[in-house]
Amino acid sequence: METIKVATAQFENRSNDKAYNLGRIRELSKAAAADGAQVVAFHECSITGYTFARHLSEAQMLEIAEPIPDGPSIRQLTAIAAENNISILAGLFEKDEANQLFKAYVCVDKNGLVAKYRKLHPFINPHLKPGNEYVVFDLHGWKCGILICYDNNIVENVRATALLGADIIFMPHVTMCTPSPRPGAGFVDAGLWEQRDTNPTPLRLEFDGMKGRSWLMKWLPARAYDNGIYAVFSNPIGMDDDQLKNGCSMIVDPFGDILTECRKLGDEVVTAVLTRDKLQKAGGYRYRQARRPELYADIIGQQHDSVQKVVWLQGEKK
Repeated sequence: METIKVATAQFENRSNDKAYNLGRIRELSKAAAADGAQVVAFHECSITGYTFARHLSEAQMLEIAEPIPDGPSIRQLTAIAAENNISILAGLFEKDEANQLFKAYVCVDKNGLVAKYRKLHPFINPHLKPGNEYVVFDLHGWKCGILICYDNNIVENVRATALLGADIIFMPHVTMCTPSPRPGAGFVDAGLWEQRDTNPTPLRLEFDGMKGRSWLMKWLPARAYDNGIYAVFSNPIGMDDDQLKNGCSMIVDPFGDILTECRKLGDEVVTAVLTRDKLQKAGGYRYRQARRPELYADIIGQQHDSVQKVVWLQGEKK
């Protein structure tokens, strides 16, 4: 297939309210399908909620986590896909047969599970285990990969997924509007969200500034451009537990150009047509062809102890 029509969505999820969140996924999937989309992507932990999990015990995490593919949420997601004849990507907490916990993201269609990915660099709860493999799968004749949030900040993960053949990388997030040493970072006042209908300008300035979109634009287009892939970025908008998120769900092409973006101060889904010709016309394809791995294979692959620190979590009460 030379083209594929893909949608990305943003919505304000509710913490540990799967019925509500799946209801929003249902409505937005219906809207995406009505616009001709063959695929729609939602944010990290869009089924369960995300940031609230930082306060949960292992027993509480096991209570909200589900097996994949036999859990109730995957069955409901499959039903939504069948209702709308659309492939759906969404996230949740997973537990396996040994009650190990993972941050998972799935792709389903009307026939059930197409692919499952486990986040390589989880951090929101200490009981989550890291995934240990990349995932590349076929979707409507296109090779697709998945990298969740922090996974995309380690550039090797994006390059590896591209080298495994991914034309499209789905990048579900819950990000932006959190403190960091970088200039301009920080939380956004939740009161601005409450006034979004009557006084949207201050909120838009915060969402589009260095706390939000301006930071995103420093790296997201580069991931697509350097690797010659389509990046499908999905992010929530509104309150996620006690943190305000700014959405900006978008699709970026292999040239690093934004094809479509959610700009409403509320729930929204947008679509774009992805064309196969860009995959080889873009510079990233030529750069990958010009690689000389004999120069750096041993450097990139040398022993390294992974240390992951999330600045805004450091001050959290345990």
